Parts: sequence; structure tokens; C-alpha cells
Amino acid sequence: MKKPEIYFFLFFLILYLILCNLALAKSFNSLKSNSAKTELFFIGKIINTHKESVEEADVKIFVNKKLCAQGLTSGHGTYQISCVTESKNIGSVEIEIEKASYRKLCYSVNPREFAHLDSRYFMEKDFILKHKIGPAFWIATIIFLVVYVLISFELLHRTIAALLGASILLIISYTIGIFDPAYHIISFERAIEAIDMNVILLLMGMMIVVGVLKYTGVFQWCAYISYRLARGNVFLLTAISCVFIAVTSAFLDNVTTMLLYTPVLIEISLALNINPFALLLPGIMASNIGGTSTLIGDPPNIIIGSYSGLTFMEFVKNLTPPVILSLLFLIIYNKFFFGKEYKKGKVEDVESFIERLKEKYKIKDPGLLKFGLFIMGVVIFFFITHGYWHMEASIPALFGGAFLFTYAVATKKVNILELIEKDIEWSTLLFFMFLFILVGAVEEVGLLDLIADWVHKFSHGSLFISICLIIWVSAIMSAFVDNIPFTATMLPIVEFLSKVTPGAETHVLWWALALGACFGGNGTLIGASANVVTVGIAESVGYRITFLEFFKFAFLYMIISVVIANIWLLIFY
Repeated sequence: MKKPEIYFFLFFLILYLILCNLALAKSFNSLKSNSAKTELFFIGKIINTHKESVEEADVKIFVNKKLCAQGLTSGHGTYQISCVTESKNIGSVEIEIEKASYRKLCYSVNPREFAHLDSRYFMEKDFILKHKIGPAFWIATIIFLVVYVLISFELLHRTIAALLGASILLIISYTIGIFDPAYHIISFERAIEAIDMNVILLLMGMMIVVGVLKYTGVFQWCAYISYRLARGNVFLLTAISCVFIAVTSAFLDNVTTMLLYTPVLIEISLALNINPFALLLPGIMASNIGGTSTLIGDPPNIIIGSYSGLTFMEFVKNLTPPVILSLLFLIIYNKFFFGKEYKKGKVEDVESFIERLKEKYKIKDPGLLKFGLFIMGVVIFFFITHGYWHMEASIPALFGGAFLFTYAVATKKVNILELIEKDIEWSTLLFFMFLFILVGAVEEVGLLDLIADWVHKFSHGSLFISICLIIWVSAIMSAFVDNIPFTATMLPIVEFLSKVTPGAETHVLWWALALGACFGGNGTLIGASANVVTVGIAESVGYRITFLEFFKFAFLYMIISVVIANIWLLIFY
């Protein structure tokens, strides 16, 4: 090899070695730099004073007074945050937790609280946030109360009132609340989570089932059977009608039951020459009483069952006995209150009147009725056993509604558009959705926690006082305001009391709420939807029932039925 070539080769070899050396030095420095870094890992859960998860709380990690990392808690209130520092020494570490309507929490971490492996440090810590009364609290409370008044006194349609309230709360949260977190009431995500879809779908499924069955004429046929069994005896007719209405309301909603029974009861009362009130008012009481006995009979029970996880059979076992006692007393009460009116009732030719009713209120479609009863049997079977299947009650309701709807439409026995437009009460379903958002908002700002703490303090942890307080407050409130929003408001309160009151493990406080809300709906004309619907139908055919007339008959019976239920709960729980 010539000398120039050797020099050239040596030059490139030396250059290559220098470059390799520089690369190794850089890699070494990088490793050295990384080894000086420290990784911190934080996990835990954030709850409120009632041990409920606090979601969407802002968690910030400060290391040596500088923000290192931050994140939001999940729907279960958990957080997982990691950060890296440029020093081997941890230094000062602080955790700050903030959420609208809660007091800001600052926590200085003691280095001993960390578990570490090499340069990695781990810490698991749960925190409790306390509510604070601020602008969001007062805005949500005032709007909620205004909506309550609008609904209770029918100053505005309840669906519109609930929609207006929910939309105002959300718009405030996303306008003023963006500039000042103290005005943030509820997030859109939390509002959607607050809607109990199990309740919505259960109602929808049962509306479809009832909507198809009413085309068969079975409900009016039951009224005819009642009269045929009574054979002109008005008191016996009232007793049988009350039993029929109560049983029907236990498996169908009481509003639909009264919608279907009311016209027939009016016609029978006119034929008997008695005041229609003598049959209608006992029928209303029976519908509200009977609907109390099952999970699906009355909207308050549907809400309670979905929230608490109680099964259909638990409702039947625990609520049927006081319902039967109250129904028996209703029959006696009717005799006492309308005894003179019943004596006026007579039909010149009972047999011909029975034949006339038989012809007018006969089964219109036996085939559809048979299939409908089969589907209802399947649905009720799943209602009874849904706890075994770990199945939400809405699933069998939707299943039954879908099959019955498909059959009715396929056989052209029901008009699909008519059923969707008229028999599915969309306004009711929307009302429930907006109502859940309103309740979720006042729960977020701490109003319900405040009420629960007050009730717990007032009861001194006594199961006896808690039962009496819940059932009577529920009954009186439900008599004068719509029992649906009241029940929805009480859910978190009763859940908290059930956890902290000794002896409440039997779910007795849930039964107190159900009995109070449903029985209390009998107290006044505006206490329950079935009351308003029945009175409206009667007025449309010329028989107006005033608030005072209704009150004279209903309020005393409501008090007696609640006394019966209260005594039952105290004796057997």
C-alpha cells in the first residue's frame, strides 16, 4: 500500500474512533441525567362526607412549589397521577384537590408516606371533600324549588317546568361557571349520568304493553264483570271494583288503569242513579293503594327500585300486607262515607242492564288478548325472578313490549303510528329525564347531603324516629306536591340514613318512603297523576270534582292508611 493511501486510511480511522467516543459520552451523560430523575406515582379515591364518590374533582401535584402533574377523578372517584422530577431528592410534595361546591383541600405529603423502589416512589391516599355553601348551591336550590312549585300547583306543564329548570342550570354552568368555578353547578357528562335509563325504559316498555292490550277491551270487560258479580248491589260493586282496580294497578301503571276504568264507572253510576263520585273516588284510592304493592305499580316505586337495587319480589313481600290491610279498610270507609248514596242506587231490570253491558264491553280481539296475556305472563315471570338473573327490570318490560308490538303490527291489529304517538307518553318520559338532571344538580351542590345530615341529627340515629319521620314527611309532602319529584329527591337521603341508622339493614326505610309517597298521593286532588286524570275525565263529561270535595273524602283516608302502614313497619321491622 502506498504512503498517501495509508495516511488517508489512518485519518478516517481516527475520525471514526473520535465520533464513536463522542456518541458513547453523550449516551453516558444521558443515562447519568436520567438516573438523577425521580418518578412519583399517586393513586387513591376521593369521597364526600357521606362516603360517596366525588367525580370530576381536579387533583394537582406540586413538587417543590411547582405544578408537576394534574388530573380529574373518574366516575368512581378514583385518581391515578404520575410525574417526574429532575432531582434524586423528592423535596416538598403537596396535593391540591378542587371541585365546585366543595371546599378546597390542600395536603402536604410526608416523605415517609411513600413506598419506593430505586428512583420510583409510590403513594396511595384517599381524601374526603366537604361541601360548601356558595353561589352554585343557592342557584341550584332556588331553581329546584321554583320548578317544584310550578309542577305542584300546575302553573306550568311539568315536562316544560323540568326542561326549563334543567336547561337553566346547564347554561349557567357553561357560561358564568367557565369564568368563575363557584358558579359551576353540574357538568353535561354528570347530567347525562344522572338520568336513570332503567326507569325510562321500564316505563316505555310497560306503556307499549298497556297500549296494545287496551285494544282488546279487557279492562272495560273487567268493569262489566264487577257489575255482574255485584248484581245491582252498589256497596258490593264498589268493593269488587276497588279490588279489580287495585290488582290491575299493581301490574300496570295506575294512571292507565283509571283512564280505562273511569268511563265505565261513570256509565254504571248513572245507570244506578247515584253520584259518580261514589264510585270514582274509591277507585282512585284503590289505584294508588294497589300500585304500591309492586315495583312497577307506581312511578315512585319504579324510581326507588331502580336506585336501591331492590327486586320485584322484595317489593311484593314487604308492601303487599299493608296494602291489603289498607284496601280492606278502604271498603269499610266507603260504606261509612257513601252509605246513603249507595242506598239510592237501583236498576229496574238488573238482567237487561247486565246484558247491555256485556254487549257494549265485550272482548274485541280474543286472539290479541290471548297473546297479550301470554306475553304479560312472561314479563311478570321475569319481574319475579329478575334478581336471580341479575337483570334490570326494564329488560323484561322492553322484551314484552317489543314482542307484543311486533305481533300487533304484523297482524295489522294495531296502527304503529297511533300507538307510538298516543300510547307512549313521551312527555312523561321526558319529564323523568329532566327531573333526574334537576335532582342530580342539587345533589352535586350538596343540598341533599345537608337535608340528610339534618334528618339524621333530628332522629338521633333512632330507627323508630327515622321510620316515622320518613313515612309521614313523605305522605304529607306527596299529598300537596307531585310525589314523583319528591321521591326522586329523597333517594340519596334515604340511602344515607339506611347506611348510618342501626337496624335499617332490612331496607325498612325504603319501604317507609314507598308507602309514604304512594299512600300520600291519595291525600289531595293534585297528590298523584291518577287523581288528576280521573277528575279530568269526569269533568269532560260534566261532573266536576272540586279540590275541597276530593279533600273531604281523601285526606282522612290517607291519614288512616299511613297510620296502618306506619304501625305495620314498626311491628314487623
